[in-house]
Amino acid sequence: MQSKGKKAEYNKVIPFIPEGDFYYTKGVEAFKKRKFDIAIKWMKKAMEQKPKDPLYKCQLSIIYTEVGSYHKANQLLTEVLQSSDYIDCYYLIANNYAHLGLLYDARKYAQFYLDKEPDGDFSEDANRLLELIQIDEDIDDLDLEDEDELLIYQETAFYHMENSEWTKAIPIIEEMIDLFPDHILAKHEYAQAIFYTGKQNEAIKIEKDILEEDPNSLYSHMNLALFYYEQKNPAYEKHIQALLNIYPIHVQQKLRVAVTLARTGNSEEAYNRFKQLAKEPVKTHLSYYKWYSICAYNCGDPGKALDIWEEGCKKHPRLSDEEGPWNNK
Repeated sequence: MQSKGKKAEYNKVIPFIPEGDFYYTKGVEAFKKRKFDIAIKWMKKAMEQKPKDPLYKCQLSIIYTEVGSYHKANQLLTEVLQSSDYIDCYYLIANNYAHLGLLYDARKYAQFYLDKEPDGDFSEDANRLLELIQIDEDIDDLDLEDEDELLIYQETAFYHMENSEWTKAIPIIEEMIDLFPDHILAKHEYAQAIFYTGKQNEAIKIEKDILEEDPNSLYSHMNLALFYYEQKNPAYEKHIQALLNIYPIHVQQKLRVAVTLARTGNSEEAYNRFKQLAKEPVKTHLSYYKWYSICAYNCGDPGKALDIWEEGCKKHPRLSDEEGPWNNK
């Protein structure tokens, strides 16, 4: 028989006070499951326990980047650099600036990173970022008059393609290619237009030839993923895998990746991409509302799907002629 003192000792509750590493681990687990709101809460708790730990701040910045809070991410990374020489911060800051469209600052920090860590973990990413910035600047070097004319062609072709009016789009794109032979996007648009008017083999050859010259061609991967998926050719999966590792700088490219993933049955990944898009730059795209709503429905959020669909029908009345997301599983 136990004494009273012994029983009292056994009944004592020793409070468990987790340290920062526990919270950090929980945050990383939530992040891997793409439960970003929960991940942020855990990571903030970790920082409360160890406010000077640079790893916690860097990880929280990465979560902020994932949800599109680029300013918050850079604020944390700047704090880390003020108290330590955590070299990876330079690349992470550069990446956030690129997403914000601040290309001068993006280039500066990417170069800082490469100067300090030419063979670092992010060196390949930093070099790729610098290449993308250079491409963007090359496009900006067009004469203003030429740029205005190109924009007219692009907008006209875009309108027809958004409405699946492929035969109307083709002559516009052909003329654009003649006038602006270095505008590579026009060739991708042409491939897509002729694919959907029956010239499938020719369209695939165009993209394969471009991809052979530039294995990192984002538009070639997107078009080939779509083309092979339409043909029920399992080769599409290789191009989807390439897209899953690409997070473009420009909003239009982000949208196009999301739409491509949605159209090839990758609803969950596409839904995450759609949620990170700023609506203002893409609200002129019928495809934004159509595929975002379909993905929301397929991912178990019918209320949001309906809201997106109804808003899309108001902005693009033609969308109401199509079947709603509940018929596109």
